[in-house]
Amino acid sequence: MSLTAEQSALAGRLGHDFARPELLIRALTHGSIASATRPDNQRLEFLGDRVLGLVMAEALLEADTKAAEGQLAPRFNALVRKEACAEVARSIELGEVLRLGRSEMMSGGRRKEALLGDAMEAVIAAVYLDGGFEAARQVILRLWGGRIDGVEADARDPKTALQEWAQARKLPPPEYVEVARSGPDHAPVFTIAAKLKGGQTAEATAKSKREAQQKAAAALLAQVEG
Repeated sequence: MSLTAEQSALAGRLGHDFARPELLIRALTHGSIASATRPDNQRLEFLGDRVLGLVMAEALLEADTKAAEGQLAPRFNALVRKEACAEVARSIELGEVLRLGRSEMMSGGRRKEALLGDAMEAVIAAVYLDGGFEAARQVILRLWGGRIDGVEADARDPKTALQEWAQARKLPPPEYVEVARSGPDHAPVFTIAAKLKGGQTAEATAKSKREAQQKAAAALLAQVEG
């Protein structure tokens, strides 16, 4: 099994020469086009998530030898969460070479946050199985690059930070309400409102509900802490 020109170009952007190209092909195969003879990337995604976690944990320990676990944990979460993986996937144009079923393509699958994040983890696993841990480690460190050095000391995601703010004041958890949806079906845009029991609210718009929730939470957190 050989790679297409586009898949070979992706391997070049990864910086890894696959001895077993079928691993990369599987990592790029979404469930919408999978079959008995063409397995999807879900098992690779499971493995890649663990490889990424180990590399990030090691990198953070090396980057800050004095940080306590309570400081390292939010930094770690910021680097391995689905949004971060999707950002890296976009930086190497991973979405352009995903193998998708027609319905998934028509619904904008190449741009979906969760789909891109999952595929990025699957590609990491493909590199790991093809070249071993050190090969995967080098690819991850190169792709995540300045994200590791630039991760904020308090890198809690906004939704978690807002919930902790509310809990500290004995308030119920924030609510997230979809207030608007626009754009075509294959590329919807969501507007989400984050609300606290005290009446404070903030809205944000993004291409996924999850991203809009995070942005709304960040805006509301800035409002109540400002």
